[in-house]
Amino acid sequence: MSFGAKKIFPLDNRPGTAIGVSVPFNNDAVFFSTYTTQDAIRNNLINFFLIDQGELYLNPNFGANLRQYVFEQITTGEIDGIKEYIQSLINRYFINIKIDNIDIFESSDYNEIKIELKYSIINTGITDQVQISFT
Repeated sequence: MSFGAKKIFPLDNRPGTAIGVSVPFNNDAVFFSTYTTQDAIRNNLINFFLIDQGELYLNPNFGANLRQYVFEQITTGEIDGIKEYIQSLINRYFINIKIDNIDIFESSDYNEIKIELKYSIINTGITDQVQISFT
């Protein structure tokens, strides 16, 4: 019996096989492909945070709805609430991700919210981070 075994996704072992699409869509062929699980999950998280609920017709509950906080006065207590909200969304939609740290920076002068999410992919030893700004 092995302890601490790392899970390697089978598609990561086939270098020519695309797993997902990269954000933003700006290539001549509409999008770039991602070839590793780490890149696919990072782009899926970015896409999730940029979508508001109701934007996807067949999945109206999908999305983070974070743009709603751009023009609001945010206090320390509200930042903690946003962190808990993000944690619950990640637990619901990304079950293979463990959040290590969430930092939220807001600038009311520029109507901007910056979210920095550090996470690890369960059973793989892969850690990564995503930074998203809403203005």
